[in-house]
Amino acid sequence: MIIAVCIDGRGGMAFNRRRQSQDRGQREDLLNFCAGRRLWIAPYSAPLFGEREEIRVDEEFLTKAEAGEVCFVEDRPIAPVAEQIEAMILYDWDRAYPADVHLDFDPAEAGFTLAEEREFPGTSHERIIRKIYVREADHGQEERE
Repeated sequence: MIIAVCIDGRGGMAFNRRRQSQDRGQREDLLNFCAGRRLWIAPYSAPLFGEREEIRVDEEFLTKAEAGEVCFVEDRPIAPVAEQIEAMILYDWDRAYPADVHLDFDPAEAGFTLAEEREFPGTSHERIIRKIYVREADHGQEERE
């Protein structure tokens, strides 16, 4: 699975059971990335995306996503599914917000490689930084010959 998450400059994701922020430009970027892939989200995230054929809404989405499918995570730990993560998309708001829920998985520390980094303007954020990390082929699974 591919994990997508929005964080602030200190790795924060949520505060007082609410997302720190949201941005239509970030969601459009994620949907463009997902073109041809299924996107899994929690019911909490569903109002952000509306009804779309490629989106699956399920409270247990992290255990249902298959290889190559994307999970947008806003409010829960991802470390429990770390071995299933093929890649990770980090959207950094480039700001610091109050937070009591933080990202519990660091792809760089876990041996993932930064494959892409780019900045783009959001609709409510002047600058959003997107980083895509990919798991090395030999980490956690044997290479296919």
